Amino acid sequence: MSRRRPWWLPGFVTRHVLFAMVFAGLCGIGVMVFLIEFDHYTSTEAFCTSCHSMELAAVPYRKSSHFVSASGVRASCGDCHVSPGIFAATWDHFIGGKDVIRQLIGADYDDPVVNALHLPEAAFSAREWFRARDSATCRRCHEQDAIVGERAGTQAIHQEDAKGKTCVDCHINLVHRKVPERATFKRDAWNRMVETEFDLEAGAADRLLDE
Repeated sequence: MSRRRPWWLPGFVTRHVLFAMVFAGLCGIGVMVFLIEFDHYTSTEAFCTSCHSMELAAVPYRKSSHFVSASGVRASCGDCHVSPGIFAATWDHFIGGKDVIRQLIGADYDDPVVNALHLPEAAFSAREWFRARDSATCRRCHEQDAIVGERAGTQAIHQEDAKGKTCVDCHINLVHRKVPERATFKRDAWNRMVETEFDLEAGAADRLLDE
């Protein structure tokens, strides 16, 4: 005697279709768990600084208020540079693969001199990334309407004067080495500064950039 089909089960759902749906659901859950764990692991400072070039970027970060804070709250690499939401985060990691390719076949970013020379372009790109997302990763920790600050007028500035602006329009050079805004940046002046810092002969920075 055949078992009677439940009244709520559509006619096209056979036993095989039901098994396939359950299997697909379990696979979907597995993929989501993998993406969450992948994002968590690849957003850590330990993972990011496994490349020496990123270790150079992390040195000033470890001296910043985002790393050393009175409250003990510490922003990791991913907290600032990976979008909130698992799908957006996965896309950021995918797009970030271009940096791995540049690390492998591009300039020698592990060299502190070369790293410093290319830093401005990296800073400009990061700032545009923040602006395109309305500083979403900043807002993950900072509620703009709740910023009171220690200086008089701080709250009014963030609630009134900051309308139409995003965080990085006012707040830059908080974590990594200071780089001027693109509008005021002078390549020649930056190159001369790097030559002085690393005790290079005049014109060495220009030649390194041309290689």
